Amino acid sequence: CCKRRFVGGVDDRISQLPDDILVDILSRLSLKEAGRTSVLSSRWTNLWKHTPSLNFDVGQTVLDKLYGQRELFKREKRKYVKWVNSVTRSHKSLTLKEFKIRFALDKSARKAITRWLEFAFSRQVESLELDIKSDRHTSTDYRFPNELLIASKLQPPSDSVCIDHPRMLVDFKSLKELSFRSVQVGDAAIEFFLHNCPLLEKLIVHHSEKISKLEVCGSSLKLKHLEIVYCFGLKSLKVSAPSLTSLKVTSLDGLLLENVPMLVDASVSCKDDSISIEHLFSVLSCCVSQLQTLCLDLTRRNFRQEVNELCELPKMPKLKKLVIVYLARGYENLIRLASFIRASPYLVEFVLKFQWYKLPRKDREVKDVVKILHHHLKVFKFCGYYGGTNDFEFLSYILGNCVVLEKMIIDPYFILSREKLQVEETARKSAEQKLAPEVPQHIELVIL
Repeated sequence: CCKRRFVGGVDDRISQLPDDILVDILSRLSLKEAGRTSVLSSRWTNLWKHTPSLNFDVGQTVLDKLYGQRELFKREKRKYVKWVNSVTRSHKSLTLKEFKIRFALDKSARKAITRWLEFAFSRQVESLELDIKSDRHTSTDYRFPNELLIASKLQPPSDSVCIDHPRMLVDFKSLKELSFRSVQVGDAAIEFFLHNCPLLEKLIVHHSEKISKLEVCGSSLKLKHLEIVYCFGLKSLKVSAPSLTSLKVTSLDGLLLENVPMLVDASVSCKDDSISIEHLFSVLSCCVSQLQTLCLDLTRRNFRQEVNELCELPKMPKLKKLVIVYLARGYENLIRLASFIRASPYLVEFVLKFQWYKLPRKDREVKDVVKILHHHLKVFKFCGYYGGTNDFEFLSYILGNCVVLEKMIIDPYFILSREKLQVEETARKSAEQKLAPEVPQHIELVIL
């Protein structure tokens, strides 16, 4: 009888697998790794072109190396554009699960970016991420081409931008996740996606100056995760989405939440001095009692004048995890943050991301802490630990009041300090010498 001959050879068992299994294996590799398999044999030459995921994320490490290197950035940008163009032109799969662009691109890449978007939408992409945040040598001014939406045979927004090449037939019906970072996309385009992508569950928009008055509303919306972050032109945001479980916003101005019965995870910013704690909880009033995770950015100046350790905040009976980002000035007493713990009787994990406006050069005496027991907090993480009196007072409060505490994590990482390494090492030694002896044996102390 005739024996089947495999190009890979007698011991090459992997090449004996069906094409669909090999393509699935290749889809788990990076694009460059998958592309390299084309030299293995004639059987492998085109397999990588059928992978359903195209991830062109170069990674933060590469972007950091390019920062401030004008000529190097220009060369790498040209190589990046050429790489994406080459892959999209040779790709054979009729559908895409993922298409991700992440590189610092400027307006010179505008036409290429538009072609990439057309390509992704024409392949019925399920997850699309376009992240083109620039560095200081570039000016990101890529405006989402609303003319792309015309090709869907649906009614496009009125502020359409002309595309100067033949359009592909695009399809938004399969879109489940959409992310725009540093893309100038307006209200009309966002609302178009919301109402014409029946499967859309995740929507992220960062750094868009074109968003002004956005409505994320609809009883039939499948949307579960919404992020509208650093969109400085935003004047109002209305959200009414019955399936929404997670929300992240950096502006409370004009924020109106309605009909969000599933919302359990919220991240909000109070950086604007005009936003009070009272206003913050007023905005969240329809969902504060159901939240399970809450992240608050409290880096504005006037917060200390509104909150102390004894003030009454709205109860958050279902809150399990609380993250507070806090900027201290001078010898400020952190015990005021205890009011948030008291308002969350079933809190299990508390993360304090502490930043100093200016590192104190002197210290003061430790004050007696308030005795208000908490019976559910098990994990406390202190990011930005400095080793001063402020830190020690608050840690003493946690140790003295959180009666079921199991783990304390100390991270001396500093963002704002010029003497970063020296400050971190001093803080680390302080934690080992001053804090460690005060921590009971049954509590795990981790010093990063």
